[in-house]
Amino acid sequence: MKLLVSVTNKDEAMEAVLGKADIIDVKNPAEGSLGAHFPRIIRSVREVVPREFEVSAAIGDVPNLPGTVSLAALGAAVCEVDYVKLGMYGPKDFDSALILAREACRAVKEIMPDVKVVIAGYADYQRANCLNPMLIPEIVRQVEADVAMIDTKIKDGKKIFSFLNDQQLSSFIDKVHDHGFMAAIAGSLSKEDIKKVYELGADVIGFRTAACIGDRVKGRVSRERILELKNRIKNISR
Repeated sequence: MKLLVSVTNKDEAMEAVLGKADIIDVKNPAEGSLGAHFPRIIRSVREVVPREFEVSAAIGDVPNLPGTVSLAALGAAVCEVDYVKLGMYGPKDFDSALILAREACRAVKEIMPDVKVVIAGYADYQRANCLNPMLIPEIVRQVEADVAMIDTKIKDGKKIFSFLNDQQLSSFIDKVHDHGFMAAIAGSLSKEDIKKVYELGADVIGFRTAACIGDRVKGRVSRERILELKNRIKNISR
């Protein structure tokens, strides 16, 4: 299981490298759960992170504007990242989400075919008034993206497990794997949650707050905290 750590700048990115994170995810938490950062920040992270580490870039809790989102996805892809991640916040139904995801994926794959596209849904979709995340695996299959993810939209300390039970998460992961794609799980997780996420079968586990000294917006990523997360994954997967 890969460890993804979200960072806000190149200094945090280097902390994540020293903490041995597998995927260094660039986002701006001040702009939302999957808040997009400036291209200059994404490029600065890619420039300092060694190539053996993967880099991802979030493009936001996106609106239901396929043209705007596809341009944003391409803009992130040309910053030489390995993954472009979009949160399906704007579309409320399957058909709208499918159009949005297809155009974003097409924009990336036509120009940067090696860049992987991550389609993320939100476990707390009912209170956030957005798409049911259990639809994400089928969307990923139809648009030929690469990774299906579940996170939480509203960051108030409530974990993904407050909204989806183990059976639902296991079903999500199994569907993703049946289609031949990767499954990622995040959502206010702590180090104590690593074992459960591993046992559910996720390919990637994502952290921001648990990797920080301080809160997710104003805090700063710490290599010591990341090393602890990494070591827990190693110990569990032996």
